[in-house]
Amino acid sequence: MNVSYDWLKELVDVPATPEELMDKVSRTGIEVDSVSRMADGLKKVVVGRVESLKMHPDSDHLHVAMVDTGEGELRQIVCGAPNIKEGQTVIVALPGARIGDNVKIKRGKMRGVESDGMICALQELGFANDIAPKAYDAGIYVFDEALKPGSDALAALGMEDAVLDFEITPNRADALGMRGVAWEVGATYGNKPHFNDQPVVETGKPVADYLTARVTDQTDAPAYQMRVVDNITIKDSPLWLQRRLWNAGIRPINNIVDVTNLIMLGYGQPLHAFDYNKLGSKEIVVRRATAGEPLTTLDGNAHELTEDDIVITNGKQPIALAGVMGGLDSEITAGTHTVAIEAAMFARTPIRKTALRYNLRSQASARFEKGIDVGSINKALDEAARLMAALGDGVVATGTLDASHVAATPVEVDISLDRINHILGTALDAQMVAGLFDRLGFGVKEEDGLFAVMVPTRRWDIHIEADLIEEVARLYGFDNLPSTLPTTTMTIGEFTPSQARRKRSRKLLEGLGLTQIISYALLSPDKASAFALAPSEETHVAFPMTEDHQTLRRNLISGLIDALAYNVARKQTDIALYEQGRIFPRSAGHSRPQEVEYIAGALSGNVIQAGWHQAKQPVDYYYVKGIVETLLADYRLAQPVAYEALVDDPAMHPGQSAKIMLDGEVIGLIGRLHPQFERDHSINETYVFELNLDALLAAARTEMTAVPAPKFPSVTRDIAVQVPQTVTNAEIQAVIAKNGGKFLQDAHLFDVYSGKKLAPGLKSLAYTLTYRRGDATLTEEEVTKAFSKVEEALKAELGAVIR
Repeated sequence: MNVSYDWLKELVDVPATPEELMDKVSRTGIEVDSVSRMADGLKKVVVGRVESLKMHPDSDHLHVAMVDTGEGELRQIVCGAPNIKEGQTVIVALPGARIGDNVKIKRGKMRGVESDGMICALQELGFANDIAPKAYDAGIYVFDEALKPGSDALAALGMEDAVLDFEITPNRADALGMRGVAWEVGATYGNKPHFNDQPVVETGKPVADYLTARVTDQTDAPAYQMRVVDNITIKDSPLWLQRRLWNAGIRPINNIVDVTNLIMLGYGQPLHAFDYNKLGSKEIVVRRATAGEPLTTLDGNAHELTEDDIVITNGKQPIALAGVMGGLDSEITAGTHTVAIEAAMFARTPIRKTALRYNLRSQASARFEKGIDVGSINKALDEAARLMAALGDGVVATGTLDASHVAATPVEVDISLDRINHILGTALDAQMVAGLFDRLGFGVKEEDGLFAVMVPTRRWDIHIEADLIEEVARLYGFDNLPSTLPTTTMTIGEFTPSQARRKRSRKLLEGLGLTQIISYALLSPDKASAFALAPSEETHVAFPMTEDHQTLRRNLISGLIDALAYNVARKQTDIALYEQGRIFPRSAGHSRPQEVEYIAGALSGNVIQAGWHQAKQPVDYYYVKGIVETLLADYRLAQPVAYEALVDDPAMHPGQSAKIMLDGEVIGLIGRLHPQFERDHSINETYVFELNLDALLAAARTEMTAVPAPKFPSVTRDIAVQVPQTVTNAEIQAVIAKNGGKFLQDAHLFDVYSGKKLAPGLKSLAYTLTYRRGDATLTEEEVTKAFSKVEEALKAELGAVIR
């Protein structure tokens, strides 16, 4: 919420600068993110009056204006704005001025005519298009009041006002109105707000002569009131009102719409104004929409409503989405003469769902979602009617339509002084605690250390004693609370085995050159279901913010690919990323998904850059497999993992991908993305891996033991076996391990050959087998016997030919 410092000072005494106030309020419970002034960086911008105007002699759209800037002599300025007229009070940037985007204004000539300054539009001073009044979009801004020429235009526009950015949490929606902020700031400094409330004067016909109103279900609209203002003249709002709106980030429209926005900012109570003559009836009915019922909202978009939407109707058809946006057919326009004003309290959940469903989130819907002060509904309505009548030269109809009503009854919360001091560790006395409650505007009755606290309706977040204790703590000052050490024996914190192992895995991958990312857990359905290690059901978000973030992920690779594609699009092609996080598979018949810890990586480009002494080394399958095996080796698995060809995943290359198996279960995958998949995602050749960390943590592991260095030499034998292309290295290694005997230490593949010297469909693999005894030197006979057994087994089990 943007809080105007000047407006705030009108409501409560603030004995501090905006920067001091930001720090103080941030330490008492509501974070103030920043203080800004629209005038920062601008200078020499003054008010001017156009005394005379003539056409430029060498242009059909430029004007030569003689402008009074309070310096005695008129200043000649060439201006191309189509709306400039003689007698206007305008914004003038003098020579040497700095305006928006740090533009410096200089004397110069425009088509041969000297121009001594610049007549400015609001956008040229740094106003955003969505807050500058629409009437001046195509030209300069014109003041609606006679300001003194030469006076400070930035001050007149409210640009020197400090705007504090209050970060309002959902539980403190009372501070979404300036009055709530005034109570908060006043409590911080011990000052009570002083609101200059004025009564509404009713001089018109009875409101019942204009309208009737009813609510079909009071759970949808627990409070719904209306007033009517007649004989209105639609015009621009006065400058003071426009200042308050654009400093709050709201665009001025006209005097009626601007009043509804001003009341929302002041009271935190959203209002809506209908053109009475466009309603089509004299009846207002609040009800649920019927399925498929049409409504065109103020933004010009047509919607087909659902039965979950609350609508305001004229008894027959919808004229507004309750609490979200009005209908186009009842919009306030220049021809409006009679206004019907709505002030209400709507059910939070339907408003939130409707705003999300039609992408119509607004300041009004946000306030209804978080809650409003039921005690201010009628006050806000009365003040809106009073201001509309005053600014639009109208009359207020007598009486208020009350279709539903909520009693503004304070909540009583009981608490004891002992309880407060026990929780906070303080020694506050009853007088101080009562004083803190009084600063908040709470009614207090105290007897023998027991407090009965009457909480006003504007603080609907306070219901229990813990809420009161929090109020005491923040006003007393969190930094004033005593610090004490625990009296019990302190326990030294440490990671659980699972936490330590996950942290070690991250450090290992980072040591191997990968960079960690954290991606969204919500993906599109296609991305969420890709690269799955096991089948599972989808889990959808009930009301997703976007189509791309509606399904809980069941893999980590999709998020890595998105990050990789983002980098590739920005010319970063040598990439090694990993992520450790949870995926969310769901079993059939279950409403809630599981949470399973995974780790995954994606690599693309070069591992080593080309240099004068070395060639570049692009990433390939075996490089990534080395990373995976290094990671798996650190888990010291009791059973070795196996790699099986992965040919049924359309996103993976069928000849360079594998499933990673442990005890017959799939615990991961590794390989290259399919070339078509790479083209579809605009990425280069990319290799990925994914592992189920929970499965690895649950698997049996061997203990690491230290052994002495060998005392006796090893003996090696080389063997080359010719086998069909379908036989894998893993199968050969398994046969060697099973038949190698107790002295076999290692079997290492050192060569693979398939070419013209072999028949089609065959390949040759060469291995070095290493033998060693721990208690004696191996004899030639022992090695030969063990080696022969391996040869015979390879022939018998795999049909291998020993070359």
